[in-house]
Amino acid sequence: MFNLKGRVAVITGASSGLGKQMSYAFAEQGADLVLLARRIERLEEIKKELETKGVKVLPIKCDVTSTEDINNAANLSEKEFGKVDILVNCAGSSKDAGVLEMTDEEWDFTIATDQTSVFKVTRAFGNIMKKNNYGRIINIASMYGLVGNSAMGTIAYHSSKGGVVNFTRAAASELVKYNITCNAICPGYFETELTKAVLDTDDFKAYMKQTVPMQRYGHEGELNAGAIFLASDEASYVTGVILPIDGGYTCV
Repeated sequence: MFNLKGRVAVITGASSGLGKQMSYAFAEQGADLVLLARRIERLEEIKKELETKGVKVLPIKCDVTSTEDINNAANLSEKEFGKVDILVNCAGSSKDAGVLEMTDEEWDFTIATDQTSVFKVTRAFGNIMKKNNYGRIINIASMYGLVGNSAMGTIAYHSSKGGVVNFTRAAASELVKYNITCNAICPGYFETELTKAVLDTDDFKAYMKQTVPMQRYGHEGELNAGAIFLASDEASYVTGVILPIDGGYTCV
């Protein structure tokens, strides 16, 4: 089960963090990869490592807030592989502030990067999937798209990820006629090169013990099983699902 050999997977935000982690997971399952990010030099380094696993890798410089970049990436991907089977919308960034303090610029930046980009990338690559009557779209939302939080003000991030959650449901219902599924994963606190320093502080560990039933953050690789499952042929009857992988944060 869950053999992805012969499939082509596009992953945005693949130069670091969860996107990079999932790139390795998909390569382990045999999928050829299109890696999208702004830092092309990082993608070139990752390509060398992934190709040792016997898969093809196409790195493309792409800013997911740019319609031109996205459409160019879709065209290059189709030209190289002739199809796209799997899309993982993982790219994202945010500027944090509470509802009373957030500026227009901070709001617009976060919505464009975390929500509007998911629409634009799905539109571009979904049209390739439509041609082949097959697709698996996986949107990386957040547990903060399901709930609020008392730790910090980050109103635009909550809003954008909540938008991704319901975008997923709407897209799932629209795309099913093309044999395309669309699901979302809502990660909790996860270890990446950007978050590890904060997650390992005494204050944050104390907060996690109060709010996360497992009393820890997610480790590298613990998101991958959910993504591989949703990308698989075996998950053909799964669409519109919102899957928290958060150590239990949203169950209490």
